[in-house]
Amino acid sequence: FDYSFRKLPFKGGYVVFAGLSELLDILEELTFSEEDLTFLRDQGFYSEFLEYLKDFRFQGNVFSFSEGDVVFPNEPILQVEGTLIEVQLVETLLLNTLNYYSLVATKASRMRAVAGDRTLIDFGLRRSHGPAGYYAVAASVIGGFDATSFVRAGNDFDIPVSGTMAHSFIQSYEDELTAFREYADIWKDQTVLLVDTYDTLQSGVPHAITVGHELQEKGHHLKGIRLDSGDLAYLAKKSRKMLDEAGLNDVKIAASNQLDEYVIKSLLEQGAPIDLFGVGTSLVTGQPDAALDGVYKLSLVADRPSIKLSETMVKTTLPHKKQVYRMLDDAGNYLGIDAICLREEHEIKTAIHPFEPHKSTEVASFVQKPMLQYAMKSGRRQGVKSALRDIGKYSRQQLTLLPDEYRRFENPHTYKIGVGEELLAERNRLVDKYSL
Repeated sequence: FDYSFRKLPFKGGYVVFAGLSELLDILEELTFSEEDLTFLRDQGFYSEFLEYLKDFRFQGNVFSFSEGDVVFPNEPILQVEGTLIEVQLVETLLLNTLNYYSLVATKASRMRAVAGDRTLIDFGLRRSHGPAGYYAVAASVIGGFDATSFVRAGNDFDIPVSGTMAHSFIQSYEDELTAFREYADIWKDQTVLLVDTYDTLQSGVPHAITVGHELQEKGHHLKGIRLDSGDLAYLAKKSRKMLDEAGLNDVKIAASNQLDEYVIKSLLEQGAPIDLFGVGTSLVTGQPDAALDGVYKLSLVADRPSIKLSETMVKTTLPHKKQVYRMLDDAGNYLGIDAICLREEHEIKTAIHPFEPHKSTEVASFVQKPMLQYAMKSGRRQGVKSALRDIGKYSRQQLTLLPDEYRRFENPHTYKIGVGEELLAERNRLVDKYSL
């Protein structure tokens, strides 16, 4: 089976491939308990099938792009080999994992692109679709986020946790200044004060300045303030001016409240002096697309090439075991074209448009990097499991190799996906064979 997707989300130019490590963990550990089997028996499944599941362990092979790689529509990003029953059993969990992880990692990557070196923190659990918020944390780090407010996920994924005070904390006191003082007494150098509960510029920031000076007198310093409503660009500029005039030049300004890559980009273009962005809803729900349309299609069975036909040519699949070659220049930069060929081919001379065969590109002179490598062999992970932050670092490095025109937000270049002559001939042969 091949895993691929058909359409780029967010009107963007690329997808960050994520969720591979989680998928491999699931495949290595996948079993059916007695309770599972009892439930399935009650649903009417045959006893022979249940007997098979009793001792089930995934023994297949997985070939894949590296997690964090930049990927594009209609190319096989991952291939699963094994007995038909085992590779079919894992279809839904594979799609659920890779589609969601890759969607959120891509969204996070877009925010990292506009935020530069400013801090990005996941604030999304409260708006996520139930448990999905847990996995969104991992995906966001692969896409470039620095930390999460979800403490359990921070512990499990070994990433930094970060957050600030709540409005309710401030409201639980008789006055804002007392609340700030009590909070700072506990957190000292880690104090970040939420300044918009009542009036940001007339109350919140002045009280934060007071507490900042009191912390200095005790040998500490105020870490930051957070803006969570109103005109963030205007308030950030005014707050920065007030803090600087009070001698609190090193106090950071954090912002939250329905942020996405476009809002962050706009804020920074307006010169908003914001040092940290807390992003929630749009990150974990993948707005506005909400899903990556990844698919899992059979390409070879019993050594017989298999194809799925469609009246929509883009949905007609490619048969056989395959390899994908990424074309690079001598410096290792992407040239904007990947070529799909039969796995046994070790180089490709011409990349042909898969749906418009009169269009082709000569690629023999380019450096050709094979992208599909063993990720799992006979049910066991190959290589050492990478830390999330290392995967994120790798992904950002790969993005630097992708030319700017493919990364821009408005009307990005279309990355070319070509097919080798032998594979295209095989596809056309099967199309003719099965067409009525």
